[in-house]
Amino acid sequence: MTKPMNFRKRLLNDELLLGTMLTLPSPEIAELMAMSGFDWLFMDMEHGLLDVVACQRMIQATAGQTACLIRVAENSEKEIKKALDVGAQGIIVPKVNSADEARAVVKYAKYAPQGQRGVGYSRAHGYGLNFSDYVASANQLTTVVVQIEDIKGVEQIDEIVKVPGIDAVFIGPYDLSASMGLMGQVNAPEVLAAMARVEAAAKSAGIKLGYFGLKPETVKDFVAKGYQLITCGTDTSFLASGAKEVLSKLRK
Repeated sequence: MTKPMNFRKRLLNDELLLGTMLTLPSPEIAELMAMSGFDWLFMDMEHGLLDVVACQRMIQATAGQTACLIRVAENSEKEIKKALDVGAQGIIVPKVNSADEARAVVKYAKYAPQGQRGVGYSRAHGYGLNFSDYVASANQLTTVVVQIEDIKGVEQIDEIVKVPGIDAVFIGPYDLSASMGLMGQVNAPEVLAAMARVEAAAKSAGIKLGYFGLKPETVKDFVAKGYQLITCGTDTSFLASGAKEVLSKLRK
């Protein structure tokens, strides 16, 4: 197994980290995106077609050229443990709405004494060949990201960002707008105010901010606000836009 890069250190050192989202179970796409120069890949097990086996194959295909973070389907010990055991450098957990839920994320993601992550011989441990080195360094190397994508989470954000072990909060504007009765209206004043509340709390606590957007123009606005953990585009959006561009040029 390739020695893991310290993605978490780069994040905590205030680097801008540019990534993209992968939703299709394709090692070849993961390999290509890694070769393209992205700092990290957002592997989506919540809405994408990925399972833990697909994620392991995709991480292997990147050959250590980029960091791989997995968004698990839910905040559970099983989901988080398996995502980290296949070799992800971190986890992204959706719909975290309270400090207790944030503490559970850290508990599942970190080994004792910081947490209660289960211990086993898996790919992350070199199938046992690198066990001691991995468990000694895993807590320092594992990036923990929680998603704030419900008004309930916004209302509890001041307590969520105080939970030790949380490295970043990733805002989900579409789910947030839906939870506020403003489905898809991500630029509505109420939604923007909720996002600003999350931003202020995170910055005050020294917690990093993450955002996903389909277009570079949108994402750049958030980079200007100090967001570091950036995801732009998806594997499917790249395929669709590339195909449309070729066809439009051929049909002129």
